[in-house]
Amino acid sequence: MALLSVHFTVYVAFHFVILALLNVTSGTPSGGSTNVLALLQPYDLLYYSGVRSYFGGEWAKAAELLEKAIVTKESLLTVRRQCHDECVAAGKEAFSKLDSEEGSLWDLWTLDWVQQKAECFKFCMGRSVTPVGQLPVSSDIEYEFSTRNPYNFLQVTYYKLEKLQKAASAAHTYFVANPSHLEMRNNIEKYRRMKGVTEDAFHDREVGNEKHWVLYDTALQYEASTDWVQATQNWKACVNETLRQTDECRVQCEVAAQRLPEDRGVDSVDGVFEKAAALSLSLLSCRQSCVTQVATRPGRISAQEDFLPTQLEHLHIAQFKAGDISGAVQTLRSLLLFYPSDKDSLENLQLYFETLGGDTESHGIQPAQEIVRYISHAVEEKKLLYFGVENLDFTFTDPDLWTPEDIVPESLRDKWRAEKEKINEKMKEGEQTEEVDDSGFFAGGPIRQVGVTITMEDQLLNGTNRVVLDGVMTEKECGRILQLAKAAATAGDGYRGRRSPHTPHETFEGLTVLKALKFAQDGMVNQSDARLLHELGERVRDLLHSYFRSPSGLFISFTHLVCRSAITGDQEGRLDLSHPVHVDNCLLEPETNQCWREPPAFVHRDLSAILYLNDDFDGGELFFTKRDAKTVTARVKPSCGRLVGFSSGPVNPHGVTAVTSGRRCALALWFTKEKLYRDMEREEAEALWAADGQSVVKKDAEKKEGGANPARNARSQAPKERSKARGRVTGGKDEL
Repeated sequence: MALLSVHFTVYVAFHFVILALLNVTSGTPSGGSTNVLALLQPYDLLYYSGVRSYFGGEWAKAAELLEKAIVTKESLLTVRRQCHDECVAAGKEAFSKLDSEEGSLWDLWTLDWVQQKAECFKFCMGRSVTPVGQLPVSSDIEYEFSTRNPYNFLQVTYYKLEKLQKAASAAHTYFVANPSHLEMRNNIEKYRRMKGVTEDAFHDREVGNEKHWVLYDTALQYEASTDWVQATQNWKACVNETLRQTDECRVQCEVAAQRLPEDRGVDSVDGVFEKAAALSLSLLSCRQSCVTQVATRPGRISAQEDFLPTQLEHLHIAQFKAGDISGAVQTLRSLLLFYPSDKDSLENLQLYFETLGGDTESHGIQPAQEIVRYISHAVEEKKLLYFGVENLDFTFTDPDLWTPEDIVPESLRDKWRAEKEKINEKMKEGEQTEEVDDSGFFAGGPIRQVGVTITMEDQLLNGTNRVVLDGVMTEKECGRILQLAKAAATAGDGYRGRRSPHTPHETFEGLTVLKALKFAQDGMVNQSDARLLHELGERVRDLLHSYFRSPSGLFISFTHLVCRSAITGDQEGRLDLSHPVHVDNCLLEPETNQCWREPPAFVHRDLSAILYLNDDFDGGELFFTKRDAKTVTARVKPSCGRLVGFSSGPVNPHGVTAVTSGRRCALALWFTKEKLYRDMEREEAEALWAADGQSVVKKDAEKKEGGANPARNARSQAPKERSKARGRVTGGKDEL
């Protein structure tokens, strides 16, 4: 088309008009005489109604509305996809004239195509969805469904209705996206023991929407067992499913109703082209964001970088080891479309050619066509988006690391390079041979308490900011706290009576300082023992504050006396851990060596400690690992008065081996540099002691930071990523 070269700027703007008008009109509510009751209702209204019924104790109604909300949301996505497919050919005749001799009227032919496309969408959506149901939902509702909170409510609802099979299914579905939710884990263990609940109940109801992650994890498992044939099959399926999910997401961007960007609303001074361009850029940005959406695990906030290229890298290696060299060449050529000059990939390609014995046909193997199309679409969209960033004041965050530099306008390249380098550095953190601890702690400070000795430091513990101290408690003190635990500890975690929060093979008992004090006030335990429990926290804080040379005040964030007891007769063939490998202030992802510092992790934790009380049990050793959660770097055997301290971040993944006989008791403590997250229960206990005319041990390092504000509970003030309380059941404490 000659007009393209003459009027390039006009055509680019009109290209935006095509996309914008199509996108806006496709979401226009339909008129007509269709029976409204037969149409899909707004799923956010159904959800809110279900939640109201839940809190009103109307369990049957709550179950009906919550289930209907889930089904309606899925049905809406299906209808949008069907309408998209039905309307592919709409207006095609008019659009084809753009390349004909009649192309001099290209603007009118384009509008004709847009209008016919819009009319098709309007009719198609209107026959299945109410006008209100076509409107976009709030970000709060999107967050609720993305974190699977409807299943959280359904689990309780079905339990109340005594529909245990459905309750177990809802619990499992929620837990898949919220694996750190210890209360739900405990609920699932209970359901497994209940009569009438079969193993079939424990399936993920959302697995169809997250199938690529199931395939991804399965492929990694086959790799670990060196079954390269199965690994190849699963990586292929994973790549195809990722492409399908990405395409589905892009379709939803096209068909779903779009709002005008905030700065380009109806009251702005922009003309029709500027408004259309803003909408069109929003559409293109939505399509690009599908990369991030598909690469984000259920319940996570951060996406896995380079998700599709990573799969291709795994696939070509698996194909090579399975003997499919030609397939490996094709996959590697596909990977090279993302990173054409990657040295390792080019060397691998040469190796594959040599393995084929100089077969000339192998040099003609082309990349997979679906990857070629994926790259082509992505590159063209990025060109338009960066044009909008440079010339139309649009804001765009590129989701890809592989974006060719020549696509980015010269004026934006310095900032783009800096952002790309920052992401690359973050990814390399998980690949470092030697971990770097950025906690601000520096092991090796003085131990001033008489009788306390350093037993193991970083070198013997094969890590960073780790220490084992002995002599922190006397045998008599250990006996007093053990007696306190025996007399007052609650079966469960000390809060909600969760009997086995980490494994069904052990019982778990917990006691906090405040609860110990209240037991003492009721005459159930000695007041002096409750005060000793409090004082031990101050003693440990003082020791670790000095040893790790904390540059600022160190506040106790949580104190928990915990006992784990092996269940007699339930230990044979046991393969699990007393506490799985984890990191205290981030979400460990062993398969990628990443640790995401985001909720539901306790991100405010800076320093962790465990003070042991006894050793008359089998198992129960603390062990440290690398980020793969498999390679054990150090083990610590418990004994009375032994203290283990370590920084709470990703340099110190740790777990606890199974307690196979006896009862293991310890005092678990976490510390924070932020006063906001101090342990308010301790301060409440201190206030109660003060009201009785009793003093408590308080170190100056805490006091100098300022007075307490008893009205604010630190844990309740934790920042929320998207929105505040919406009836979410929060998780419990993470125990060592």
